[in-house]
Amino acid sequence: MTPVTQSAPQQPSPPATARYFMIGGFLGAGKTTAVAALAQRLVQQGLRIGLITNDQGSELVDTAMLRARGFATEEISGGCFCCRFNSLVDAAQKLDDATRPDAFVAEPVGSCTDLVATVTYPLRRMYGDRFQIAPLSVLVDPVRAEQVLGIAPARKFSDKVLYIWKKQAEEADLLVITKSDLLDEARLDRLKSVLAEAFPGKDILPVSVRTGAGVDAWFDRLQTTAPQLSPAMAVDYDLYAEGEALLGWLNATVAIQGPSFDANALLKALAEDLRSRLGEAEIAHLKMTFNPDAGLGDIAAVSLVRSDFVPELSLTLDGPAESGQLILNLRVEADPSTLRTAVEAAIAALPQRIPGLSARLDHAEQFRPGRPTPTHRDTHADPVAA
Repeated sequence: MTPVTQSAPQQPSPPATARYFMIGGFLGAGKTTAVAALAQRLVQQGLRIGLITNDQGSELVDTAMLRARGFATEEISGGCFCCRFNSLVDAAQKLDDATRPDAFVAEPVGSCTDLVATVTYPLRRMYGDRFQIAPLSVLVDPVRAEQVLGIAPARKFSDKVLYIWKKQAEEADLLVITKSDLLDEARLDRLKSVLAEAFPGKDILPVSVRTGAGVDAWFDRLQTTAPQLSPAMAVDYDLYAEGEALLGWLNATVAIQGPSFDANALLKALAEDLRSRLGEAEIAHLKMTFNPDAGLGDIAAVSLVRSDFVPELSLTLDGPAESGQLILNLRVEADPSTLRTAVEAAIAALPQRIPGLSARLDHAEQFRPGRPTPTHRDTHADPVAA
């Protein structure tokens, strides 16, 4: 009798290792624009991409904008990545189950710092077989940076809020000056010099996603180099918490019903009105999108990143709209009740701008961020992890 040859039981395939990119930086630094640009480059290389957005609240403009551009996106709300580490891993798993991404791009809350100790090192230690970690990029708005570092006199945040800004820059592997096209060569050189003095040893990369300057060099670094594995920086969590608590947060959705109106002009006018109503309170970031009820998924989007700047449209609608939903995210160093009062008044004033328009506040949440309590905090990288 011929013996039967039995094949060895088939072992499950090990999970594929995906590149994990994290793009940090303070509110208004241009993270979402950069995330979209990086994702688009990776898609053009034939890679499957999963994006993860993050905020203290829900109803995120960032998520709406990235999904409108066709990217698979998961949203983590109710706290930053450091405090929602398990949710971050779960979001990656949902994207993995749906599309098996070759790369993940994560955008943490703009008021979050200590990402190396609370996200990068725990990911390496516990999920080194799943994620190949890219260097941490921290983005800085050049005009805001000039103000923070004393190069240019201007209104700025209180010292406790600026503690977060400075700690973000301190932990960067790559310190990226976004919107570098806003500065002439002399101002840009001066900023680079002051940043190098304030944060010695950092790789400082001037970049403009708008013009494309420096973008390829930055993205090449992200795809081909590894993060630094030095001990995590020291963080005073009491000061960190006090800085976050000074920032007022407001997220809202508004139902708009018209006669026919220009949604692009409406967003810019509403942003200008809110800036005026907030007076001396320093705006960290104002973002709004308008999604028409009729259409193919296109949206309009506007952003205001400083009180001394102007609202800018990043996405526009080609034609007029008749109805739809407006999503508003507002971050200001002010009491949340001040934000609510300004938003309600600005929305109530919209029919004066467009006769016959109806604007109804469907949902709003305003608050100050709670004390950050990390799920994990590894002060050193796991030397065994990949």
